[in-house]
Amino acid sequence: MQSSPKPKLLIFDVNGTMLNMDGIKTAINQAYQHPGAFTQWFSWLLQYSLVDTVTKTYHPFSKIAEAALQMTATSLKVNVDDAFMQDILKSMQQLPPYSDVLTGLDLLKNAGYKMVTLTNSASAAQEKQLEFAQLTAYFKETFSVDAVELYKPHPKTYQYVLDELNFDPQETMLIAAHGWDIAGAASAGLQTAFIAREGQALYPLAKKPEYVCANLQELAVQLSAL
Repeated sequence: MQSSPKPKLLIFDVNGTMLNMDGIKTAINQAYQHPGAFTQWFSWLLQYSLVDTVTKTYHPFSKIAEAALQMTATSLKVNVDDAFMQDILKSMQQLPPYSDVLTGLDLLKNAGYKMVTLTNSASAAQEKQLEFAQLTAYFKETFSVDAVELYKPHPKTYQYVLDELNFDPQETMLIAAHGWDIAGAASAGLQTAFIAREGQALYPLAKKPEYVCANLQELAVQLSAL
């Protein structure tokens, strides 16, 4: 942990940080008959969202997710029907929260922190996700990159939230389980907290986060003590 001022605004990533994608991982690996199929798919989903950002071509996250499913099938030389792909996309809106999330959010809410979300998912999809996971009550405001048509970790995605809420980056903290998201927010001047979910890692060449915690509850205990 580094010495930094107490944050006034907490920005939460959603997929893989608060919402557990293990069920989708199992389904994809089984359907594609390969233990690395999910990792390949999710990596391409992120990679080609950045391709859209760099080439100034914007497609909804769900469309890129579907395209990445098709690419994964092609690369692994398996046949996966369209119905399965649509089921996966639907399942993205029905993800359960990690077991530590509700307790962590309760602690942060009781400590008086202002909490919002920022996700690559479309606004309508995020609304369904939070409702299914019963997290809606914790976030009075939610944000999606579709407002700026640029994907995280582009700095304008984080600045968009700061501008909307009138906060400075130094008094804001991004909470995420993805090294690329942490790197992007830090580059934009925000404080960061990395949730070390299984299989995730920080980018060694980026600025180190203020906090590295095993789960959200651990982070909430530390932030509540400030």
